[in-house]
Amino acid sequence: MVKVTSLTKKYGDFTAVNDISFEIRKGEIFGFLGPNGAGKTSTINMMIGLSRPTAGEITVGGIDVKEQIKRARAIMGIVPDESNLYNEMDGFENLCFCAALYGMRKQEREAKARLLLERFGLKGAGKRPFKAYSKGMRRKLTIAAALIHSPQVLFLDEPTTGIDVESSRQIREMIMGLKRQGVTIFLTTHYIEEAERLCDRVAFIADGQIVASGTVPELMESVAHDHTIRFVTDRNAEDLASELVAELQAGFAGSKVEVRVDHSLVMVSERRIPLLPVMEFFHDRGINVYEARELRPSLEDVFVELTGIESSVLKKDKERGGRR
Repeated sequence: MVKVTSLTKKYGDFTAVNDISFEIRKGEIFGFLGPNGAGKTSTINMMIGLSRPTAGEITVGGIDVKEQIKRARAIMGIVPDESNLYNEMDGFENLCFCAALYGMRKQEREAKARLLLERFGLKGAGKRPFKAYSKGMRRKLTIAAALIHSPQVLFLDEPTTGIDVESSRQIREMIMGLKRQGVTIFLTTHYIEEAERLCDRVAFIADGQIVASGTVPELMESVAHDHTIRFVTDRNAEDLASELVAELQAGFAGSKVEVRVDHSLVMVSERRIPLLPVMEFFHDRGINVYEARELRPSLEDVFVELTGIESSVLKKDKERGGRR
């Protein structure tokens, strides 16, 4: 549905996007993940025709975006990081105005506007001026406006940045609903947990280059990691830390054991740890185990490993509200 080939964007001597390529399948949510200044917004602006590439090709639905931008935009829904709606118009008027830009007839656009206001929980605010909306409401109406003409491909630039938790949850549910309807979604974000939760595939971008891409399981498997199991027991840290650690490490060669203050014990090994012998080890010593869980790396761990960018950088981006 979307194909980007050798895409490059330069501003003078500065290269914002450096020879990137990727494809997005129909009905897929594709996450574009990276810190502020990585090249996310430059990429999305080229994909929707707001900025002309220095080099490279972009097709959406088989349409060349550079050569046929008007035709390409007819099948796109675009949600910028800052709202592009009119403050003096109310919600209903904003949606009808956007629908008119796509050539929808009055009866059709008014019916679709009412449907979207209902769907986004904004029916009661439909006659209030846009400037009186909360941040979450403004974001939802901006997404509704992008959907007014039933696009095949939706571009979402930081959809949940700077809004309240409940609105973020509603928007994520809406995104999953659109996927079920077959809409193809390109999502830029620096919220790693959001990408992990929503996306079928993810690309990491740093310094204008894609450093890794794939499904979340594929990305996690691409990073070598130890096998880790956390056991929650009925003993305190002092009891566990006595001779137990030495016994475990001796009994299970190649493993390292760490005792934590929350009555838990963590075993780490380069090889998979057989669970039954460890449980028997605890049982023979009269130690009850209430939970045994394998700890896997998160997408955040993978991002840090592959990009060399500490997760604290992304957290600071969140605090700044996602400005790029």
